[in-house]
Amino acid sequence: MTVMPALWPDQQPSTLSRSRLEGARSVDCVIIGAGLTGVTAALDLQRAGLTTIVLEANTIGSGASCNAGGNLIPSLTSHTPDELTALFRIAGERFAALVRDSATTTFDLLRSENISADAAESGWIELASAREDIRALEQRHAAWHAYRANCEFLSREVVERATGSKQWTGGWHLKTGGSINPRAATLGLAAAAIRHGSTIHDGTPVLSFGRAGTRWVVTAPLGRIDSRAVILASNAYTDAYSARLEPNLAREIVPTLAWQVATAPLPENLRAHIMPALTPAGEMAPSGLTIRRDQQHRLLIGGQMPTPTATDSQVRTAARAELRRIFNEHPAVADVAIEAITSGRIGSTPDRLPRAHQLGPDGYAWLGCNGRGLALAVAAGRELARAVTGTPHADLALPLTEPNPMSFHAIKRYGGLVGALKSRLLRQNG
Repeated sequence: MTVMPALWPDQQPSTLSRSRLEGARSVDCVIIGAGLTGVTAALDLQRAGLTTIVLEANTIGSGASCNAGGNLIPSLTSHTPDELTALFRIAGERFAALVRDSATTTFDLLRSENISADAAESGWIELASAREDIRALEQRHAAWHAYRANCEFLSREVVERATGSKQWTGGWHLKTGGSINPRAATLGLAAAAIRHGSTIHDGTPVLSFGRAGTRWVVTAPLGRIDSRAVILASNAYTDAYSARLEPNLAREIVPTLAWQVATAPLPENLRAHIMPALTPAGEMAPSGLTIRRDQQHRLLIGGQMPTPTATDSQVRTAARAELRRIFNEHPAVADVAIEAITSGRIGSTPDRLPRAHQLGPDGYAWLGCNGRGLALAVAAGRELARAVTGTPHADLALPLTEPNPMSFHAIKRYGGLVGALKSRLLRQNG
């Protein structure tokens, strides 16, 4: 069997030590999940003088944080600022501003901690494939521009020059977006949190958590922690390691399989034509396809599949088909070797809006980024830290809502009744 290289090789050897939680501990805040949201929240809380422990079932950033395509997208997949305000009133206005500034927030945080993550503030282009998509993008551009987003509408010709493809009929450019090496960013922020005094235990799945008197108690296989506050930042992996963790929240999202492929560096003769400005781009929802060229001149293409799992062969086939479709006038692109493949879960919600909840006194959760998770995860982590440090809920930029579990969640999650029944049998026999 051929072993594929990692999508994002370490820029330098990791200095993060690995240890499981053992015994009893007491801190100001426990954070469940060491992805971008969790490590960012830990960093900000430590800066504010609070003690934190982060518990991660797998390894730091092992979900979408370290395996995404690296796009920082300062918009949602659907809702405009006016729609957010109509849904959440003043909190919606603040949330729209958080989304609008989320990429800038991420770039600024990386700079403040001197984290090298191949950060490129080249913007983000959302692409339209059909005439009705163009009308929708024009409306989105107008709405966000009115909300002081730094953006412009792009003609078919401009999009073609930016991408090297005639596949799309136009797009809009969010100039504050861009790209990063997500693995370097996640591990860098985790290391920064540790430098500021946080402790991160990986290989430590949380089995349950809840209130005991005036404190939260979090239990793991070999230890327990009591704390004043808790942040649940497990997103699409909320029920992956313990069905008891927070079942109502797990039923708010459908974990969708997202895949990413990296090609070998493009040949010199293609670089002047294919994504020449290194500006990442993506098709409108529900496609979810993203495409960019990184600073090593690899093409990074990502998409989603309706199945909960996929083999490397299936991902490779899907990527080749998309490369042929997009760059049909440059057929040599589809022949460039594929050097890395990864896939994992993202949290999708029916309305394509993320969820933020208060779980109890000083207890908060965040999930459901719908494929826009990198910049949003960092911005949300900082906002959750503000909540824990005492910012009144009325001043937060996260609309706190009551959990709303989906009906027939298992059927939606596993693509039908047969898949749901198979999953139930596996759980019963496992």
